[in-house]
Amino acid sequence: MEPLRIHTGVVCPLNRSNIDTDQIIPKQFLKRIERSGFGQFLFYHWRFDDDGNLRKDFSMNHPKYQGASILVAGENFGCGSSREHAPWAIQDFGFKVVIAQSYADIFKNNCVKNGILTIQASEEQVQTIMRKAESEGYTLTVNLEDQVVYDNQGLEIKFDIPPYPKEMLLNGWDEIGVTLNYEDKISQYELASK
Repeated sequence: MEPLRIHTGVVCPLNRSNIDTDQIIPKQFLKRIERSGFGQFLFYHWRFDDDGNLRKDFSMNHPKYQGASILVAGENFGCGSSREHAPWAIQDFGFKVVIAQSYADIFKNNCVKNGILTIQASEEQVQTIMRKAESEGYTLTVNLEDQVVYDNQGLEIKFDIPPYPKEMLLNGWDEIGVTLNYEDKISQYELASK
């Protein structure tokens, strides 16, 4: 995984609450065994009509949000089943940060394990970001080290993150990467156990 320290990106608003993992990545696309290639199916039933054409009324399909790397949504984001494919699809589409009012716990943990920063903000803060994101090319900067989100228009939002996931994201570690930090001690233990 890539370290995430300071990230500036275009913001895509998704003004909906209770977005479950089946809406993030529908079940018919879970047959793949690799972790890549899921981005094309992100929010599939919202992005495409029954004939496979892009829906013009869905925010992510608007040209001004192409290349967006920060997604902002309402409360209870990632509820539903615990499929890890949901963060895979979000990341594969290009999002590095999700800002929402609240998250399902398992989804939030799966995001960290896959290098996606989830930031919890108040309803007022989320609505402010969504309103600002209606303008062309609206960007936010996320500084994970200082735990702050800001724009060039005076918006500043402090956020909380526990030390362990913060360290994982700052260093680009997944759980295997964390374990490999103790490779010397593990080898010493294995030698002593023989």
